[in-house]
Amino acid sequence: MGAQKQKFVTEKGGISKKEEGNNGLSFFEKSVVRTLGAALCVLALADALDVYRRLGMELFKEQNLVVYLGLALAIAFLRQPFRGDLKTKIPWWDWFLALAGLGCCLYVSFEYERIFEYIYEEPLDALIIGGVILLLLIDALRRFTGPVLSIFLVVFLVLGMVSHFLPGEFQGRQVPWAEYTLYLAMDSNALLGIPLNVVSTIVITFVFFGKLLDSSNGSKFFTDISMAIMGRYRGGSAKISVMASSLFGSISGSAVANVVSSGVISIPLMKKGGFPPHVAGGIESVASTGGQLMPPMMGAAAFVMAEFLQIEFKAVVLAALIPAILYYVAIFIKADLYAAKHGIKGLDKKDIPPALPVVLAGWYFFIPFVLIVMALFIWNYQPHAAAIVASGSVLPIGLLLGYNRKRMKLKAVYHAFEETGIRVAALVLISAMAGVVIGVLNISGLGFALTQVLVGFSGSNLFFLLALAAVVSIILGMGMPTLGVYLLLAMLVIPALVTLGINTMAAHMFALYFGMLSMITPPVCVAAFAAATLADSRPMRTGFAAVSFGWSAYIVPFLFVLSPELLMQGEPVTIAVSTLTAAIGIYLLNAAMVGYLGTDLSPAWRIIYGIIGTIFLIPNGVASWALLADGVAAVATISLIAIGIFFKCSENSAVPKR
Repeated sequence: MGAQKQKFVTEKGGISKKEEGNNGLSFFEKSVVRTLGAALCVLALADALDVYRRLGMELFKEQNLVVYLGLALAIAFLRQPFRGDLKTKIPWWDWFLALAGLGCCLYVSFEYERIFEYIYEEPLDALIIGGVILLLLIDALRRFTGPVLSIFLVVFLVLGMVSHFLPGEFQGRQVPWAEYTLYLAMDSNALLGIPLNVVSTIVITFVFFGKLLDSSNGSKFFTDISMAIMGRYRGGSAKISVMASSLFGSISGSAVANVVSSGVISIPLMKKGGFPPHVAGGIESVASTGGQLMPPMMGAAAFVMAEFLQIEFKAVVLAALIPAILYYVAIFIKADLYAAKHGIKGLDKKDIPPALPVVLAGWYFFIPFVLIVMALFIWNYQPHAAAIVASGSVLPIGLLLGYNRKRMKLKAVYHAFEETGIRVAALVLISAMAGVVIGVLNISGLGFALTQVLVGFSGSNLFFLLALAAVVSIILGMGMPTLGVYLLLAMLVIPALVTLGINTMAAHMFALYFGMLSMITPPVCVAAFAAATLADSRPMRTGFAAVSFGWSAYIVPFLFVLSPELLMQGEPVTIAVSTLTAAIGIYLLNAAMVGYLGTDLSPAWRIIYGIIGTIFLIPNGVASWALLADGVAAVATISLIAIGIFFKCSENSAVPKR
């Protein structure tokens, strides 16, 4: 468990205290890693700001991307050990691998114009270096993310080479090994493609913004404002977790980072308030995971989705809004009902900061979010430009104002560059892997074959294919970052969903949701494991508690596939009705699960409310009778609640007064 905890802490971003203070790395070794991280961040931000073109440097996009990959490879080999725990010293072979990775990528960058011009002549230097880069990527990926993605990459590389030997529908075309290697390592439709481009130009700007906001004490402000608003209500500590995680999770875009950041405060508060440790950890992990879905920023996968769909990022934000609201409403409702059933009250008054002083001390931290929304929806800026504008507003706020008399120091700005680059290095490697897999599917023809096999296996049955896609998504996502899961699903599962006529946006959102849910779904639920570490509870028990509180997230994707109105696609009235009925259904099902709705519910009443809640969740577009069923369910709900109130009043009046 200790090794897991260290992995979670370092994944938050940057270098953990343990890694920085308790290992044997020399000052020089630490400085090299930090410098590489800062270089990756600075170069990518300069690219996003179009600095190179303004300086008269006419570069291929691929020349920049391969440099970012080289820096990420070097960081991986120097920072992550070949195996085992944290390094006490960087061995010579890791120095060699780091220099080889960076050197090969720099060579490709400098020689890319020549390589591009003579690529069909298969130049020997490009062939050798391309092969070396692919091999280094496999090991670097294993070091940063574990064996799953690296094994997956190796399997696809082998499949692409032998695809012409595969039987039946799986058979692809034969590709000469030299052409195969050069295409995968050098082409803009493979390693140097869309995923790497999005991470290196868009994602890094938002990660940098989040790091600046965190360094300026903005995350503490959002936690305090959540405590001031929710702390006095029953189960207030859990509601603080839900609200704070939704706010900060939208900034960090990482479930584990959110758990570690906000959970340090919220989990002890929940335990002190009366929530069992495993429940406290479960609530925090499921609330933190949803931050990747919360507009306006969302996580890295959302930016890649916009590129895959060739739409503006704001369209993805609008589509994600209602599902994200339903996600957090469901957690909030269940936490409230759980607190009511178990008599968990709000925080002590002494632990609740007064709202007005909190607002006065940090209201300006909302300015960056307002600027992001304005930049995306009013000024029509590109996402990376919006993030840079927001970052520019954080600097004066953090340096001059801060929060609670704690201002950001200039040194923290430099550390933000370092830690952003180090944290993004893993995403760079994941996106490069995804690009290679895309290249394999394209050049071998396996992509079309896999789609046909999935559709054939499901018997062209929409519900079966959705269920199959959900299971595959969670299995593929075990122990993997959400971005990696989504990229795999975008290549393997989504084409099959679209083939059966599912709305393209709904198909991508479906994959994103279930890829994200792997973070809280046992047996490998890294967000729940991180929360269990902080809650001092059993990891698996915490994971099942997270599933219990986040159950609606397993249902909502099916709803918006069958009812695109939940993705803001349709008439306003239809959208409002679909959202309202879904919210009512979620509320009643939560009441049935907890066994409380104003009073304790008997098993029979729980079954009745569960049936009515399920009826409300049936999308109106599925059947002609669905809307009528909603009306009948609404009448039944009102009648049952009225009956419950009547009997409760009767029981109270029967009690003799003293």
